[in-house]
Amino acid sequence: MSLPARVRVTRPPLPLAPALRQAAARLCPQAPVEHLSSAALAIAGGAVIGAHLRWEGGEIQSVETGWRGRGIEEALKGALVGGA
Repeated sequence: MSLPARVRVTRPPLPLAPALRQAAARLCPQAPVEHLSSAALAIAGGAVIGAHLRWEGGEIQSVETGWRGRGIEEALKGALVGGA
């Protein structure tokens, strides 16, 4: 399944820049965003709409409600698996 035209998935360098860290914390409030081992973010129109975050001992994924079920979840997971 391909992503919607406006969406791109990226693996930003760690530690996350402040704006990306804030967006990741908004999507995944239980994740220790200061201690990530890897991250993949989905961006649409300049806004972070999804995140797959991994840290020692855990991982979590969240996609904004309106974007779910459009292949973004799989693309986020694939970005971490393929780039790990």
